[in-house]
Amino acid sequence: MNVWNDTIPGVLLAGTPAPGGGTLPALAAIDWQDVRAQLDRDGVALTAPLLSPDQCAHLADTFDDDALFRSTVVMQRHGFGRGTYRYYADPAAHPVLRELRERLYPPLARIANEWARRLGERTFPATLAELHEQCAAAGQHRPTPLVLRYGPGDYACLHQDVYGDLVFPLQATLMLERPGQDFTGGENVFVEQRPRSQSRALVVRPGLGQALVFPVQHRPAQGHRGWRRHPMRHGTNAVETGRRTTLGVIFHNAR
Repeated sequence: MNVWNDTIPGVLLAGTPAPGGGTLPALAAIDWQDVRAQLDRDGVALTAPLLSPDQCAHLADTFDDDALFRSTVVMQRHGFGRGTYRYYADPAAHPVLRELRERLYPPLARIANEWARRLGERTFPATLAELHEQCAAAGQHRPTPLVLRYGPGDYACLHQDVYGDLVFPLQATLMLERPGQDFTGGENVFVEQRPRSQSRALVVRPGLGQALVFPVQHRPAQGHRGWRRHPMRHGTNAVETGRRTTLGVIFHNAR
């Protein structure tokens, strides 16, 4: 059993049932030691599938329900790449999205606070509700979870999802379609800038329902003189065929 999270209130250990039954039993089996090790080694971590195929299909279908979203961005109009993404108006109104955010946040906060200590940065509260209280105090009220859709030729330029002065340093993307079947191409691309060295690129291909956890701005890396910041940006390679839909789980709110 994974007992790494026992110091954070409300964090589920591997094998622990979800409160009230829950709709996402796979969240209880996440090996957070492995997630932390992947992040420390590569700057990116891939989980086992967290969503069932039916849950993935349902979330992908929400893209077409205008009533669920506060904003739609056509990427080519802003030089962001090519494709469309939509921000949910009320993520808490969707049971699966609400559970993902509330249950992923506490163990990610533990990792974020460990990173903060290494880099001498601010730490974060143990619960998502407390984080959102801090966001509100900073003038950041708009929810940031989003669903992204790409067709043939669509792609995302390298970027960071900052949204305001208060930035929770980790986020997650979940794959809602089947790579190699529903679409081809469209790999996740990460570029890590390394001080006084060349940048490093990483390509990741998550499967259906898997979550990809990665930094919003930078990660700590051990150097000869202690810990240093390695800025990271992320994007999406061009889709070759089919339709690619993903769910973006960002924890801090936007200004």
